[in-house]
Amino acid sequence: MATLAQWIEGARPRTLPAAVTPVLVGTASAHALGRSNLALGLLALVVALGFQVGVNYANDYSDGIRGTDEDRVGPVRLVGQQLADPANVKAAAFACFFAASVAGLALVALSGTWLLLLVGLASLWAAWHYTGGENPYGYRGLGEVMVFVFFGLVAVLGTTWTQAHAVDLATIAGAVAMGLLPCAILVTNNLRDIDGDREVGKRTLAVRLGAQRTRALYTGLVVGAFVLVLVAAIAHWTALLGLLAAPLALRPLKVVRGGAMGRALIPALVQTGLLQLAFGVLLSVGLAVAPAVA
Repeated sequence: MATLAQWIEGARPRTLPAAVTPVLVGTASAHALGRSNLALGLLALVVALGFQVGVNYANDYSDGIRGTDEDRVGPVRLVGQQLADPANVKAAAFACFFAASVAGLALVALSGTWLLLLVGLASLWAAWHYTGGENPYGYRGLGEVMVFVFFGLVAVLGTTWTQAHAVDLATIAGAVAMGLLPCAILVTNNLRDIDGDREVGKRTLAVRLGAQRTRALYTGLVVGAFVLVLVAAIAHWTALLGLLAAPLALRPLKVVRGGAMGRALIPALVQTGLLQLAFGVLLSVGLAVAPAVA
């Protein structure tokens, strides 16, 4: 029987910046456009957190019952380590998806953006089929694509649209940037697990590319996020505050590019999560103060 601490660790709290920061950037962008709404922003945050934690539990369940989590490094695996009944982990995942769906319905109804219901349904499908179902796309090297779409483009653009019913260049640049950084986290995670994934037939993007090209991809994702700050600054020069997070990129870049493997990559995972959090907060502040200095 898993303890409360193990359930919390199984939710992978270090991944939560991937849910929080896009909503911050989206709300700040709406404010820069002159129409932010805190209540709608909080609903969007509940949606994002529900999906993030739900995906984490769903992955734990699906990988665990397939046996691909039996010999892994990193965070606790509730099913793979036989700490919790698989049915309970699956129920926890669907409880999170249900909470996210209820909040999403409220967000759509209050904002009048009914077309986003289709996006919500797509998000539910993507959340479960990352490692669940008969042909999970995460086993085919498409995990990074879906993370970019749903934790970057959908999260930021959807948050801004529900509040402002408009987007601008800064919104789009922010959405792309916030999609690149969680992809960098996933790339690092898959680089860490590359040998184990290859052995069990899990064809992640890291397995397909190989270690050397995966390290180059990580570099491109991180550098690309900062390039997009310059693009956002075309619309609101105060977005340049996001560049202040650049020093936090140096340590994980050194670890990933330095040839680390396995457990040695865990510090890079933590540091990339901190980078995403700092980047998202600073970019949000830059967008939020734009009307005051216009």
